[in-house]
Amino acid sequence: FCTGCGALQPPGPQPDLFRLMDCDRSFRVDPQQLQRRFRSLQRAVHPDRFGQRPPKEQCYSEEHSSLINKAYQTLLNPLSRGLYLLELNGVEPAQETDCDADSVFLTEIMEINEKLAEHKNEDSLDEIETLIKVKQEELTKEVTAAFEKDDLQEAKKLLAKMKYFANLEDKLKKKKIPS
Repeated sequence: FCTGCGALQPPGPQPDLFRLMDCDRSFRVDPQQLQRRFRSLQRAVHPDRFGQRPPKEQCYSEEHSSLINKAYQTLLNPLSRGLYLLELNGVEPAQETDCDADSVFLTEIMEINEKLAEHKNEDSLDEIETLIKVKQEELTKEVTAAFEKDDLQEAKKLLAKMKYFANLEDKLKKKKIPS
């Protein structure tokens, strides 16, 4: 907001999502603090509050609101938060091919894919869902440790593995939705 007239200003060209959400630039974030900041920012700039303002401010309000949503979603999700941290540190984004050399890991992914393909009932889907969640939690802990040691290459490899599990989770959600 302009300090002189109080008018809403446009968002900056490349805002730091951590700074916007008042978080340390770290893989560890406090979800409750993130949610409080999200709600506070949205209350201040939400388009509903700018219906009677000039069109330019209405447009800025929509841009800010969209940016705040993006920041919240990016920082709340461990995979997107990790990828964003790599980007901020100038590290190429993690690719699924970054863990192709890990045959044990790839075998595990294939087995889960096969279980998903041949699931028999809701219980088998619940079992697969639990397995995926446990693996994601393990990887999140490992990524946290890698970032805290400032080992960005290790974080990148682990985030590539997380992408596989995110894809499995998407497949699982599609199976659970009745057609």
